[in-house]
Amino acid sequence: MTDVRNCVQCGAEFQPKRQHARFCSPRCRVAWNRRNARDPAADGTLPWAVTAMRAATDRLLAATTHDPHTAFMVVTEAVWWVTLVDATLVRYHEGDYGRLLAGLDPAERQEIEDTFGGLRFVRNQMGRQASPDGLICRPTHPGVPADRVAEWIWNPTCEPERGAQSEPGQYWELTRHNSYEAQLAGQPIGSSFTRAAAFLQQAWAAASTPP
Repeated sequence: MTDVRNCVQCGAEFQPKRQHARFCSPRCRVAWNRRNARDPAADGTLPWAVTAMRAATDRLLAATTHDPHTAFMVVTEAVWWVTLVDATLVRYHEGDYGRLLAGLDPAERQEIEDTFGGLRFVRNQMGRQASPDGLICRPTHPGVPADRVAEWIWNPTCEPERGAQSEPGQYWELTRHNSYEAQLAGQPIGSSFTRAAAFLQQAWAAASTPP
């Protein structure tokens, strides 16, 4: 299905590239934010979130455990901060974020977009999983340290069940699941966060540099 909605600034119809997109263009986003919203960078919220994200991903990359529940707690924290910073940068600094994406070659751009889509799928699944084993598992390859959380593997998953969500909501959840399967499933957890955090650091540096 194709999701079509109206821009909250100018009213024009557009096809969103993200589930929570509300504007047809960066110009409309900027105009609306100037009139209605406070940029979180103004009071230090976004820089603090970027710092917290970096700390959470560093903890994950250094963490060691054999316990799936402990590993999942470390993963959960990193997922939360990465997806929060990503969403905030897109909302308030879409131009800088978009230019950074546009500067990548098509394969790299798809890799980044699928990585964030996959991590959003993980974020939405975290509260629904009865056991961490549904999303992560220890590495089994010889020579790979089984206690290093960064070396644990994202499990392939089934398509999300159709629940009480609206049809557009189901569409976006399926899109995120497809991104997860394309970029995360079967891969080491650490590589996903290294890639995501590096991109967000670059996007934040671009956004915080005076024009």
